[in-house]
Amino acid sequence: MNASALIDELNDAAIAAGLVALGVAAVEPFEDTREALEARKAAGLHGGMAFTYRDPQRSTDPARILDGARSLVVGAWPYAAGPVGEPQFEGPAGRVARYAVSDHYAALHSALEAVAQKLEAAGYRTRVVLDDNALVDRAAAQRAGLGWFGHNANLLVPGYGSWVVLGSIITDAVLAPSEVVPDGCGPCRRCLDGCPTGAIIAPGVVDARRCLAWLVQAEGSFPIDFREALGDRVYGCDDCQEVCPPARRSPQASQSVDTDTAWVELLWMLNATDEELITKLGRWYIPRRDPRYLRRNALLALGNSADPADTEVRSILRRFVSSEDEMLSEHAQWALERLDVRAQVTS
Repeated sequence: MNASALIDELNDAAIAAGLVALGVAAVEPFEDTREALEARKAAGLHGGMAFTYRDPQRSTDPARILDGARSLVVGAWPYAAGPVGEPQFEGPAGRVARYAVSDHYAALHSALEAVAQKLEAAGYRTRVVLDDNALVDRAAAQRAGLGWFGHNANLLVPGYGSWVVLGSIITDAVLAPSEVVPDGCGPCRRCLDGCPTGAIIAPGVVDARRCLAWLVQAEGSFPIDFREALGDRVYGCDDCQEVCPPARRSPQASQSVDTDTAWVELLWMLNATDEELITKLGRWYIPRRDPRYLRRNALLALGNSADPADTEVRSILRRFVSSEDEMLSEHAQWALERLDVRAQVTS
């Protein structure tokens, strides 16, 4: 089979598996991305985030992943990004970002494996990589012609915006690279102006120390300056995508989000055992797999969104204030004080 016919077969497999974009890129190191990661890390903009910041030399060199690698085949899986309905339970609710409502990466992995099987059937070796610090997935997708880097630092796929998850197949097949997609943001500033904490400090540059999506995953105390901005969120933040014109025009923007998993019962989170929390929410990134950080986020969301007159809420917060866990005690105290402030405003 010649390379052109193989590309056609890969595209057919991608469409059949549910991918909305597929492209090919060379495996040369992403030098510009490595320099940007190192510069931002040196400036502290990574906010302690590891992932691809941990070893930029490694994460920007896809050839290290597979001996004899010659090409990257990159795919995008879409997820629902429409309006989120009201919680289907009584009591305070914590909001979950759309990308975490379902295990979209599991679906992406299955789709990429289906494409990889075509390569293997043609006699080539493959390795599927997604949501992995071994590879800068957005840089790979941009080089493979899936989209352009948005001002919010997400990859914007034509017709689908940023409501996608990305993954790659590294292979020893020699495939013709796809054409790069030109920038489509122009002078737009909607994501910069719409970020609730001002985390997008320049087009395409995010200060993770201010980004709510990172702070809910970071270890330690949640920064006081951004606790009110967290609102009712317990995991992730969609604000910079919700205001993005290409994202708003995407077909996913009209697809309903699963309400059952778009919200979590905050009181349950604070009453559940460690095992129960990990069993239900363990597919989220949780620092050191320590459920204390889930409770930390729930305490702040409770202070920001619960009814200040709810006696059960106040009882649970007082219980945590008395906890021997200094971090949770301090966040519970903040939540109680926040309820008091909100009670005064509404009285």
